[in-house]
Amino acid sequence: MIFSRKGGSGRHAKSDPRGSADRESFDLDDLDDGPDAAEDGEPRTGKSNRIEGPYDISEAPEGIAQLDLGSLKVPAVEGVEVRVQADNDGKIQQIVLVSEDSALQLGVFAAPRSEGIWGEVRAEIRKQLFTDGVAAEEAEGDYGTELRARVRTPEGLTDIRFVGVDGPRWLVRAVFQGPAAVDPEVAPPLLECLRNLVVDRGNEAMPVREPLPLHLPKEVTEGGEAAQAEPAAAGASGANGANGADGGAPPRRRPSPRPRK
Repeated sequence: MIFSRKGGSGRHAKSDPRGSADRESFDLDDLDDGPDAAEDGEPRTGKSNRIEGPYDISEAPEGIAQLDLGSLKVPAVEGVEVRVQADNDGKIQQIVLVSEDSALQLGVFAAPRSEGIWGEVRAEIRKQLFTDGVAAEEAEGDYGTELRARVRTPEGLTDIRFVGVDGPRWLVRAVFQGPAAVDPEVAPPLLECLRNLVVDRGNEAMPVREPLPLHLPKEVTEGGEAAQAEPAAAGASGANGANGADGGAPPRRRPSPRPRK
């Protein structure tokens, strides 16, 4: 597991899982901003009856070892490295899971009570990609309609696949990169992580599309771990190389917090 800290905070801080490729094509800052009208903050009710995750905290199965990152509980899966970039206050700006030559970037956002927002968000992603000169097409996947594109990086062309999962007042945005963006069966550990991901939305009123709060595990913050200034590498070796997103020295590896059961 790799942790890094970077100066600056707030949800508008940029991070780029594609390395030196155009940031806006991938980060899409407009996805992190939503209408100013907050929700009413009433407790959640009901379950989604989803056969597999991402799960809401109210319906999550027991007995799965997890890394607690606040609003997201990431399952501990063999062969998957968790790379986290956080600011000096421990607020996470980016979560990327890496398995061999594929990567999975995770984001979680507030959504309205009445309906899902993935269709609307997907259309905005496609529009932004088009603006940046990237052609994208929709395809059907395990979670419904996905968005697939091919972007240019210093290492060459790289495939990306946007997957959205609407839950009870939340949206998980998962972005596969590398071989797993073309064939989901190429990196089954990443798909296992997504299927066992748990979202703890909380009952706090939040604007729609506001990123849900993510933070470093207590084992890290309480341990006073020193941190690197470099951002964590966000993609697989096929996209960003071995030196991290900015092409500098690779982030120093940190002891992995013990997953909670």
